[in-house]
Amino acid sequence: MKILGIGSRISHSEFGKGVVTNVDNQQYWVTFIDNGLETISFNEEIEIIEAADNEVDTVSFFDVEQSFMRLLKKYSDVSEVVHIGDKWKGGKLILEPGDTNLKSKEIKIDDFFHKITMVRDRIRVIEQKVNSSNLEAQEKIDIQQYITRIYGSLTTFNVLFKDKEQQFIGQRSK
Repeated sequence: MKILGIGSRISHSEFGKGVVTNVDNQQYWVTFIDNGLETISFNEEIEIIEAADNEVDTVSFFDVEQSFMRLLKKYSDVSEVVHIGDKWKGGKLILEPGDTNLKSKEIKIDDFFHKITMVRDRIRVIEQKVNSSNLEAQEKIDIQQYITRIYGSLTTFNVLFKDKEQQFIGQRSK
């Protein structure tokens, strides 16, 4: 299938006549005379009125950036930026011993959160190294189960994370 270039004129059964104004890796962006801007997937039925033979780069910068970020996360120790929940910013964690004669300990929550995210990132690196190792499949499964249990033990600290997708996830109940 040849991809149409920007400037191609088409007719669509639902939207009418229009001009291709952009192309990405999945669809045409078409400005229709009567319906304005719409996106049309490559596999939709269209009538080509006049094809423009422009060379079109169908991979957007966003696609390249997302692929690069996935590779960095997978193969390096580069960690994502993790934000603490707004309500915890500038707060403190107070540890009070059961013995009232002993002094309590105060820790900035931001510092504590940084340590928790460092632990999480290091567990992820271990997980990646196990998955890419030459261990037997059953050994990998066993170690992965331990890692999942470690994540589960750390779910208590999820309350500190601003973004839910960055929280710890342990074993899911069946």
